[in-house]
Amino acid sequence: MSRQQNIDLVNRYFQAMHDNDWATVEAMYHDDIVNHMAGTTPASGRIEGKAAMTDELVAAQVHAAMVPEEMQFARRWKVMCADDERVVAIMEGGGPTRAGDRYDQTYCEIFRFEDGKIIEMHAFFDTALAERALFDNPLRQPRGPVAKPLTY
Repeated sequence: MSRQQNIDLVNRYFQAMHDNDWATVEAMYHDDIVNHMAGTTPASGRIEGKAAMTDELVAAQVHAAMVPEEMQFARRWKVMCADDERVVAIMEGGGPTRAGDRYDQTYCEIFRFEDGKIIEMHAFFDTALAERALFDNPLRQPRGPVAKPLTY
């Protein structure tokens, strides 16, 4: 695919997340997708295959902890760089959790494509936030909001 086709695919991906259109998101994954999640959270590591990505990661770990009707991933995003093989983008999204916390996360994601679909992803995110909000593993000394939030 061309650089512009890759950018367009990532923008459609984030727009589908923004719209909570998870069927479209899933359709964008190659059957053999591999997702590399940063950190040491229960969601971290190498996730292989579309079923593992959609059922075991997204549905069973992230969405299961969230309030689905109030969740909004991809509130905003920006493609940072792209070529004929990869796109790097930043995305913010989240919402309230069933436990009464907030999971408002920022992701840096690197996408690779094959056959017009996403075949590989690398996701970098605030793992301390994921531990606390999604996996009920709080920090010993909780911190407040960042004084100077990330801009892009």
